[in-house]
Amino acid sequence: MAQEPIPNNQGHLVSDKGFFKGLHNGMSIASKAMVAVFVVFTILNVDFAGQIYGGVRSWVEGALSWYYISSVIVILFACLYLMFSRFGSIRLGDDDAKPEFSNFAWFAMLFSASVSIGIMFFGVAEPLFYFDNSAGWGYPNNPFADMAGHAEMDMARAVDAVRVTNFHWGLHGWAIYTLTGLALGYFAFRKKLPLTFRSALYPILGERIYGPAGHAVDLLAVFGTVFGIATSMGLGVTQMAQGMNVLFGVDPGTATQVVLVLVISVIATLSAVSGIGKGIKILSEWNIVLTILLILFFFVAGPSQWLAGFFLNSVGDYATKFLSMGFWTATDAGDVKWQGGWTIFYWGWWLSWAPFVGMFIARISKGRTIREFMFGAMLVPTTMAFIWISIFGGNALFMELNAEGGVGTAGLIDMVNNWNLGGTLFGTIDRLTDGGTLAWIISALTTFLLATWFITSSDSGTLVVTTILSMGNAHPPKQHRIIWGLAQGLVAAVLLIAGGLSALQTAAIAAALPISVLVVMMAWGVIKSLMEDPSAVDAAAAAAPDGTALDGDLHA
Repeated sequence: MAQEPIPNNQGHLVSDKGFFKGLHNGMSIASKAMVAVFVVFTILNVDFAGQIYGGVRSWVEGALSWYYISSVIVILFACLYLMFSRFGSIRLGDDDAKPEFSNFAWFAMLFSASVSIGIMFFGVAEPLFYFDNSAGWGYPNNPFADMAGHAEMDMARAVDAVRVTNFHWGLHGWAIYTLTGLALGYFAFRKKLPLTFRSALYPILGERIYGPAGHAVDLLAVFGTVFGIATSMGLGVTQMAQGMNVLFGVDPGTATQVVLVLVISVIATLSAVSGIGKGIKILSEWNIVLTILLILFFFVAGPSQWLAGFFLNSVGDYATKFLSMGFWTATDAGDVKWQGGWTIFYWGWWLSWAPFVGMFIARISKGRTIREFMFGAMLVPTTMAFIWISIFGGNALFMELNAEGGVGTAGLIDMVNNWNLGGTLFGTIDRLTDGGTLAWIISALTTFLLATWFITSSDSGTLVVTTILSMGNAHPPKQHRIIWGLAQGLVAAVLLIAGGLSALQTAAIAAALPISVLVVMMAWGVIKSLMEDPSAVDAAAAAAPDGTALDGDLHA
């Protein structure tokens, strides 16, 4: 039985004339006003805004840690259920739909739009922080290592450090993106609803998704996307400016960072205007190629045999303990502070990016089966993250383990304790190459890769915002892609100058609270819809008796 699309009533909501032609008038105006209000409020009194945002975030981390932990667990198990369920052979689209992009292009865009900038910023610094045992920030550096009895800075604690880093960048986080993307893709391509956040709530809201409730949901998604991109730009340009300092001696201060933001925003806007099939796809593929080259260099130039064994040890350690780590709720005061500052921060960060990344991976996944989508979107980026963390973080840990002055004296942990997190990557390069021309070349490649990761995140965010405001149009008006692309860069630049990026990042994390409620509702909605969908039942019945789909899931 062919699937029965839900009546799509968004047509009358899109303007057919004037400046907002192709967009929803009300949401377009409201979204711009919302962005302007938050930016102006923040820069008028950065300290006051930071106190308010910080107070909300502290309350969330202190009072609702259990809720964030529970929500992410529910989302993870919903993904595991869908991955192995009888609905795995159902396509995100018509029964005869085929994927728009090759596997390589798909995987490249998955990774480029999401963890790229963040993992370059934290991929070395975070394992070093967990390896340290100084408790210099007023709480334990790594409660999991302490509970395992690994208090000394040795090999066992190094494995624990990477395991915890993998925990924060692994399956729990990608489950959030994957579940969101699946729900959006299913209702957009299978049920023919608009490719917007509101559509995934159709089983709960019904036709009300076209009214004020639906508008509010989509505006929340726009908020998370715009300010998530803007604050991540802050992380990215800080590290890029340090790279420019290493390469050319440029002052890595605010002026350099603002120039970098503006230049990259222009390039990202041009990429977004060219569309997914051109600029975004090509840049993402080159990102993966350059990433592989950089990883290979770090592996070959570093202690290769040690790194290979370290990767296996840390991933094996993660595989046996990630479920119990996900259920752990701290009770000791120091552990509570650590969990709020790290795990709850990460869960909030992943959730705040869920509308952006979920929408983007839904957009590039039309025609794929549910099982293919779940395995690809959860496992491939997670594996890439694990390789990155083990190779880059592993090199830094090896240096600290084998420092001439004793364990922990290589200088990289000192950079972390001075909160120069972005600089640890370039510090590792310098020590790995012993300086000189080779150090300059690898630093240049790293800085260039930072820029291209930056561009692919920004252009993807621009496309997501304009797709939402155009009520799901896969090719939103180009003039508005230009407006929103440049606006994202302008927001980041203004906040950099005013010193308000950290305050707004805190606000974006706090916004994860309502988004978490929506994502949990989406999990329930998509499972409910699959169980009630006649075409889904027919597709499941077409599977082999042992539950394995008769048709292949992966495409060349």
